Amino acid sequence: MTEKLLQYLWNFKIFNNFDFKDMEGNSVEIQDFGEWNHDSGPDFLFAKIKTKNLVLAGNIEIHTKSSDWIFHNHSSDAAFENVILHAVFQNDVEIEELKNKNIPTVELKDFIDQDILWKYETLLKENQFIPCEKIFDKNKIPFNFCEATLLRKLDEKSTEIEDSLKRNKNNYEAVLFQNLAYAFGLKVNAPIFKQLAENIDFSVAQKIRQNQTQLEALFFGKANWLENPEDDQMKIWKREFDFIKTKYQISDVKFNPKFLRLRPPNFPTIRLSQLANLYHREQNLFSKIINAKTTGEIFNIFDGIKASEYWNNHFNFGKISSVENEKSLTKDFVELIIINAILPLKYAYHKNHNEEIADEILDFYKRISAEKNTIVEGWKNLGVEIKTALESQAFIYHFKNFCETKNCLNCGIGLKLLKPQSS
Repeated sequence: MTEKLLQYLWNFKIFNNFDFKDMEGNSVEIQDFGEWNHDSGPDFLFAKIKTKNLVLAGNIEIHTKSSDWIFHNHSSDAAFENVILHAVFQNDVEIEELKNKNIPTVELKDFIDQDILWKYETLLKENQFIPCEKIFDKNKIPFNFCEATLLRKLDEKSTEIEDSLKRNKNNYEAVLFQNLAYAFGLKVNAPIFKQLAENIDFSVAQKIRQNQTQLEALFFGKANWLENPEDDQMKIWKREFDFIKTKYQISDVKFNPKFLRLRPPNFPTIRLSQLANLYHREQNLFSKIINAKTTGEIFNIFDGIKASEYWNNHFNFGKISSVENEKSLTKDFVELIIINAILPLKYAYHKNHNEEIADEILDFYKRISAEKNTIVEGWKNLGVEIKTALESQAFIYHFKNFCETKNCLNCGIGLKLLKPQSS
């Protein structure tokens, strides 16, 4: 038993019955269990109890053992002067101070279902995909779980985008550029690509966008790849980068994208070239995305985007590949861009302009296939049906914010699993 679990059970009133009695055998009726206090001070505020024909209003303190009152030094803490009840799992010692003040102590261990304790111990075990794997029941997933969870994620993302807008003087095009760079970097290079994009004055990218070679040169130069040219094309990119750097006073800060554990099509060289091609081809990209009403319209924006000709027979600089083909964006990759960069920004924009389009955004996610990764597969192995990006995004978010951190006592699924079978 932990104090956190005891607070949880008290907050959600998960007991066999409520015929509580104090240690002297007097009935204690809980008329209001109080509000869970997650800050310092008593655990539950604004509670109300009735005992010895008196109704008392105040705060309730929860402990695993009654002696914790002493160990936690509550006697000398003014914040605990208005405590009306001491609720403990085990009354291991009588607290004279509370007895003298007629503050009742209630022992809770006989009011808690042993099955709940077993379930909680199961949650604490290691080497499981999710803590509740052994007791997981897909039928206990709350109604409307995916929609509510995804909207929570989008609201959090909106806050991040608002901060980014402040840094970029409310320039949505610049924020889109940074978010797209992040998405093009995938998991391995996402933070590096975003830093690279944030280090580039977007107005410079706009000025040179008509010349794809210059745009690639800017990206490759900032990625620290042009110091020692190995072939003629690299010499061209280096010459263009040196020109751009001088003309636009580009900073000397360089970044180092990673190649390790990446399949060649996902090499940062290919992805940055594709990003350059997107901005070379598409003007007013943000407006097109905001005005798009269907997934088809968004997919059309990325249709035909590919790395420059040099990369038809290269994956890295100066090394000719035996396989020659165009390095175009795949449908799966475009879906990841839409999921991770396009839709969150679209949601944030309309929210910032007080436009209610939550249902429309959710519909976009419903029309995109679920991501393919180990987290999604883990949920599927537990019997969860995940077919759309709406579902995969919700369960990925839930895994990272609750399962991975073992935040089971704040989890909607965990609440249903912990409750007795009859609940």
